[in-house]
Amino acid sequence: MDVTIYEVAKRAGVSIATVSRALRGTGPVAAKTREKVLKAVEELNFTPSRLGVSLAEGRHAANGVVFPDLAGPYYTQVLLGYEEVAAELGRSVVILSTKGRTRVGDLIKDLAGRVDGMLIFGHAAPDPLISELVRLGVRLVIISRDPLSGADTLRSENTASARALAGHLAGHGYERFAFLGAPLARGDDVDERWRGVRSVLGGAIEAVGTREYTVECGYDAAKDLLKGKDRPEAIVCSDDEVALGALLAAEELGLDVPGDVAVTGWDDIMAARHARPALTTVRQPMRELGARAARALDELITGIRDTPRHLILTTELVVRSSCGTHPQEVST
Repeated sequence: MDVTIYEVAKRAGVSIATVSRALRGTGPVAAKTREKVLKAVEELNFTPSRLGVSLAEGRHAANGVVFPDLAGPYYTQVLLGYEEVAAELGRSVVILSTKGRTRVGDLIKDLAGRVDGMLIFGHAAPDPLISELVRLGVRLVIISRDPLSGADTLRSENTASARALAGHLAGHGYERFAFLGAPLARGDDVDERWRGVRSVLGGAIEAVGTREYTVECGYDAAKDLLKGKDRPEAIVCSDDEVALGALLAAEELGLDVPGDVAVTGWDDIMAARHARPALTTVRQPMRELGARAARALDELITGIRDTPRHLILTTELVVRSSCGTHPQEVST
């Protein structure tokens, strides 16, 4: 793997912008600092790349996007929103999916040295790595994660909508619930949804694992759950794909939805409204998330602002027929 400007900055203990100024003479650099940079360059046998220099100088050659996975409509919609704005701004997008990859930290650091800024999704990069990227001056926007020092964060609202969803289900008279979509990563979107519904339903809801947030994993977990003698009366799913899998499992077991078991999702992907029964869910602005992230990163790259900002976009409970008829709600 080629040495990057990121690694030179780390060896010298300076920012990537300082490395660029020292090598190109484009700004003031103390003599002692320049010596440290040149020594690091010599030790690492570093040759500046076009994209690495673009990162240091803010030329906007490309943006890096780090996703934990690129499968499924949610990631697709977020990426489409991001790419549309990036194209308007005249930038290309370099995508890194960390699923199934080894040495993820090295891959992310290598990408950081070749682009002018990065969007990182959720927990695709651990906190210590993000802190290191911030210290070295990499422009960062993080989607779907608690605020982190030195980086922009952007997410959809989860807790209030989860409470509204749980309250709606409780209004139906259901008493036994399952939350399909664990294990949970502290501070991510699914964790917030779980904590929101649990704050309303308390011990009446249990968390049930799905290996991944996919239709197949939702199907497997729901099928096992619904075979039990104490099956839940309502299943709250971490996202719409898991919920669609739960609908398939119920159908295969000869159970009526919502007569025998209610099912809800999250996201409001296109398939949610066309499922039978149509899926009660929480609508979040997936494409807007990506678009907002691209514009936020542009502001950091171009120097419009240098203070991190933390935005939360509004979500909306969408009641359809998969949770049953509720006298106080109108289906959409």
